[in-house]
Amino acid sequence: MSEALDPLAPGDAVKLYLDHREGELSSETLQSHRYRLEAFTEWCEKNGIHNLNDLSGRKLHSYRVDRREEDDLKPITLQGQLSTLRVFLKFCVSIDAVPESLPEKILLPTVSDGEQASRTTLEADRADRILDHLEKFQYASRDHVLLTLLWNTGIRMGSARALDIEDYDRDSPGIQLVHRPETDTPLKNQERGERWVALRGETATIIEDYIDGPRIDTTDDYGRNPLFSTSQGRASRSCIRSAIYTLTRPCQYVECPHGRDPETCEAMDRPHASTCPSSRSPHDIRSGAITAHLLDDVPIEIVSDRMNVSQQILDQHYDRRTEREKMEQRRKYLR
Repeated sequence: MSEALDPLAPGDAVKLYLDHREGELSSETLQSHRYRLEAFTEWCEKNGIHNLNDLSGRKLHSYRVDRREEDDLKPITLQGQLSTLRVFLKFCVSIDAVPESLPEKILLPTVSDGEQASRTTLEADRADRILDHLEKFQYASRDHVLLTLLWNTGIRMGSARALDIEDYDRDSPGIQLVHRPETDTPLKNQERGERWVALRGETATIIEDYIDGPRIDTTDDYGRNPLFSTSQGRASRSCIRSAIYTLTRPCQYVECPHGRDPETCEAMDRPHASTCPSSRSPHDIRSGAITAHLLDDVPIEIVSDRMNVSQQILDQHYDRRTEREKMEQRRKYLR
């Protein structure tokens, strides 16, 4: 017997889905789902599919092929988009818009372990050179504090942006990470991401010198006192991301390894710093910091708690130790 389905337009279904997930996904993840599903609704419109009841396994296969060929998507990117579509269609099953069997008819591309995790990272020796340069020429500046904090704690960019002055404890140096979505500073893992993170003495000193010195004394749109402030209020994500790309260009402290002329190099412009082949993203800082902690023999359970990441995800996406480095670390415990 065929299932009784209620007619529903693709665009209307996406709105219902996003509304349903709003309370359980971070704003960044929700935005990612919105972008991915917009591509699907545009495809439906282009192919005359105005009712989700009309979807079939064959039509979903056509969508998969079109996405792969039209935008020349990498397997890992296509896998992410189709995974979101599958979750969306499972929601559509629950509201009687598509058959129960339809979501499983989406065939996900096979992705190797090497493709699943980006292998770029900030190595410890590069991080040390950059921090030495900042300590000498930009001591206690916002950029100095930002990179020092990200490197020594491994916290996410969004967590750093969310910090207020009041979240820093001078008496027992540490920072408190708090999920405050109502005032535009959510944590990726929401309440599960809330925690205290201990700081080394030198990191605390730099933060205090920044707060007592060059920090711009301003409040954000909600009357809070952001640690990373600008003349307009709290530093934006793009502001922090741009700072990281700029700070990690090797020409900041050594000769350009790519033979470029600084006078004509596009990457010398802060807004275009990411075009430098050797610049690194905030995610690369995080993976480098996690790897550095592991190489310092910090137990993986401690790293997992400190960085707020499961041991499985840590191993798959953040640990950049080579197999040789892992072997040498094991050797210390063997006789």
